[in-house]
Amino acid sequence: MTTTVTVEAPATRTAPRPGGLLWAMLRIHRSALWFWLMLMALAGGALLWVYGPGADAAWEEYRQMRCGSDSPGRSCDYTGPAMSRYDLVLGTTGSLMSLVPLLAAAWAGGALIARELETGTARLAWTQSVSPARWLAAKLAVPAALIAVGMLTLTLLHRLVWTTGGELHRTFGLRMWHNDAVFTANGTLATAYALLGLAVGALVGLLLPRALAALGVAATVVLVLLIQLMDLRPHLWPVKTAHLSNDYYINHDYSGALGTVTGDGALTSTGARVPVPDCVGEPRCLSDRDITGFYVDYHPPAHFWPLQLMETGVVLAVAAVAVAASFWLLNRRTGAAA
Repeated sequence: MTTTVTVEAPATRTAPRPGGLLWAMLRIHRSALWFWLMLMALAGGALLWVYGPGADAAWEEYRQMRCGSDSPGRSCDYTGPAMSRYDLVLGTTGSLMSLVPLLAAAWAGGALIARELETGTARLAWTQSVSPARWLAAKLAVPAALIAVGMLTLTLLHRLVWTTGGELHRTFGLRMWHNDAVFTANGTLATAYALLGLAVGALVGLLLPRALAALGVAATVVLVLLIQLMDLRPHLWPVKTAHLSNDYYINHDYSGALGTVTGDGALTSTGARVPVPDCVGEPRCLSDRDITGFYVDYHPPAHFWPLQLMETGVVLAVAAVAVAASFWLLNRRTGAAA
């Protein structure tokens, strides 16, 4: 008797659908997703309150105190409850937007990359027809899209509040257009810095595949980058120069009237720039030193968008370098392992 044996061909392992990897990542990091949505809802709601009821109450109190340009010379108390609440909520929201790059870096370095390398989850994904490059691309693309949408929305709301506030914002010394938090929140920089945090966090997570260590190092590196890039800001666009008389320089606060002051000093009769001499108690100090006036280098409000776009370009370039370094490093490691 002849026995027929049927041999089945081994099942072909197919790669998961493109959306499968993305949904899997959202499921793994759903707690971070809910935190992000809650943060955006909280900040967006606060800005809408500032734009609506908060601004109405602050303006009413502002008019009752007869403050502003229609009452020159009148001393105003800007610490009223309505105006204080308005300023507190607006300032807190701007500061929160400035903290997003640090939060993005800490999460990307600790939870998004390093923890999956540390626990072996990443290598398991690579053995299931998901290439390392595709894995990293999905890890970066989904958070980048969510961050960009959230930060652009908050930026539009912040600009809406800022452009409709008018004179109300000038009552507070720190609420100037060139204040770091205000400058960042009012333009493209808020989104660019958040994406920079994500990119640097991912790179640190690949370099340090230990969740806790990567979390701390990523946040620290981004903080240092933020400080260095903000220090670079005044030099990204040519400054304007104002020439002031001795009386105006000594007796007036020119910084608030001009904008962002990047440098100042004294001028001699030949036009040479020299340091401002210490003339306390010396009536003829300036004339004896041939000081004929003073100069101030500054960025006026019209330089907002040139500075904003130049710095955004620099930030995105640094982020692109971090992303490219991440893919290079991952390819080098996985290629060596293979």
